[in-house]
Amino acid sequence: MEIRGTSILVTGASRGLGAALGRALGAAGAKLVLVARDAAALERVAREIRENGGEAHAIAADVSKAEAATRIAGSAAALVGPIDVVIHNASSLGPVPLLPLSETSDAAFEEALATNLVGPFRLTRALAGAMALRGRGLVVHITSDAATNAYPRWGAYGVAKAGFEHLARIWAAELGDAGVRFLNLDPGEMDTQMHRDAIPEADPATLARPNGVAERIVALLRGELPPSGTRLEVR
Repeated sequence: MEIRGTSILVTGASRGLGAALGRALGAAGAKLVLVARDAAALERVAREIRENGGEAHAIAADVSKAEAATRIAGSAAALVGPIDVVIHNASSLGPVPLLPLSETSDAAFEEALATNLVGPFRLTRALAGAMALRGRGLVVHITSDAATNAYPRWGAYGVAKAGFEHLARIWAAELGDAGVRFLNLDPGEMDTQMHRDAIPEADPATLARPNGVAERIVALLRGELPPSGTRLEVR
């Protein structure tokens, strides 16, 4: 895929892998729309990309909110034109320290689903129709091995990520003939604030750096993409 000149929307872009993807895609010439809840941190990332010669626009929004998807979609199109690629990177562990399912509140479970599953569903629904009309588009789900492995205390997050992956597969089955492709990408364990919140005792030396993972994802996007609905482990 040609990245230069491509309109790409990245959620969860104020820190960690999302910010690293913004920097890597900006350096590759993408027209970026970055989305996150933290407006100040998000604008710092966008400004850094612009100062390095890239194009980046910031939209402060919480993807878990019902009204966010249509606002993000409309604002993004106004800023960079039709969106070619969506990278659903925004994610939430829910309350930490992580709890067994038997001790997880309704609100905490619903929060994990809202950010990790329902929000991406709404945003894809708001954008995929225009992609289908143009006969092209790519939607990337940044997932986790918690989607495929039953880890104690990761219940709300794991259930949400399992649904998130299957959501991509169903979209792929429904929109494949329209030229819209979907991928599940598992970046592996990274040295991020989210990982530190979940596993504070982890040795950072054993974890991948977000910048390196972002570069590998950009290289993957530049190559020949696998069949729609595929799950790939980036590391």
